[in-house]
Amino acid sequence: MSTLYYVLLFLVSVVVTLGGCALFTNAIEWLGKRLGISEGAVGSIFAAIGTTLPETSIPIIAIFFGESAEESEVGLGAILGAPFMLSTLVLPILALLVVLYARAGKRTAQFHLNYRDVLTDLTFFMIGYLVALGCAFERSRLIHLIAAGGLICLYIYYMKLKFAPSEESEGGELEPLIFDKTAATPSHPMIAFQALLGLVGLILGAHLFVMAAESMAGLFSMSPLILTLLIAPLATELPEMSNSFLWLYRKKDKLAVANVTGAMVFQGTLPVSLGLIGTEWVIAPSALTTMILAVQAVGLCLLQILLGGHWRPWLLGAGSLFYIGYTVYLYAN
Repeated sequence: MSTLYYVLLFLVSVVVTLGGCALFTNAIEWLGKRLGISEGAVGSIFAAIGTTLPETSIPIIAIFFGESAEESEVGLGAILGAPFMLSTLVLPILALLVVLYARAGKRTAQFHLNYRDVLTDLTFFMIGYLVALGCAFERSRLIHLIAAGGLICLYIYYMKLKFAPSEESEGGELEPLIFDKTAATPSHPMIAFQALLGLVGLILGAHLFVMAAESMAGLFSMSPLILTLLIAPLATELPEMSNSFLWLYRKKDKLAVANVTGAMVFQGTLPVSLGLIGTEWVIAPSALTTMILAVQAVGLCLLQILLGGHWRPWLLGAGSLFYIGYTVYLYAN
């Protein structure tokens, strides 16, 4: 088939995935409000899970329903590309936007966060991802399965901490339910219907993306792993980025950052456990590099808080050098 067909298939997959994600995220946030869940938990759990479903759908379909080694590569690329993108691109962009919004007179040039919560998120991510990184050097299937079970338990414990009663609250507003914009408080059936339709869109979009990625990789003689390490996360991280950008503009820093760091915890545990269960977890050098760079980037974020007590936007933005350097390396090779 023609190059144009594959490009269109890829674009359609991105549109369908992002559309499904918009529906699901909007519905899941309303569900959190109807259930009386704190907005902090909505940001780090409900919104994070909703916006990470595209990345999670791709490896599930590629690994468990694919029939070729290339599809497994697509799955691993989607699993490992997301934490790399979040830590080396999305967080630095948030720092840049804080500065730009401040210069435009919309807000101050500092993050206003509960850094204890940020430390919790980043620590859970580091623990989970270091386990995943260690498993890349261990070929024992039993150890991989034990590690997968441990990562699942780690995320469950993380959710337990997030759902614990908190003294802090954010008086944020939710956008109207997309399927019922006139209702001040949409009904549970309407919320559930929108969430289900969004989930269908996510699964369909993920399936189309796997097809497009495999086809385009063969057409351009490009490794599917490389394609999904850079292109898939960039497309599927758009929901996290757009939500967080808007929250920063509205001075809701806690929600903006929790959406990203909560997504990192999710991506560093549950999708990784799927990879450990469904594949041999043989990581190519290029993918292994993204894991190491993500750990280093998050380590610097943690170090800033531990030493200085807060994030400096200019220093947080410097984490983008990891992403830029890796992209230049891939292009050169």
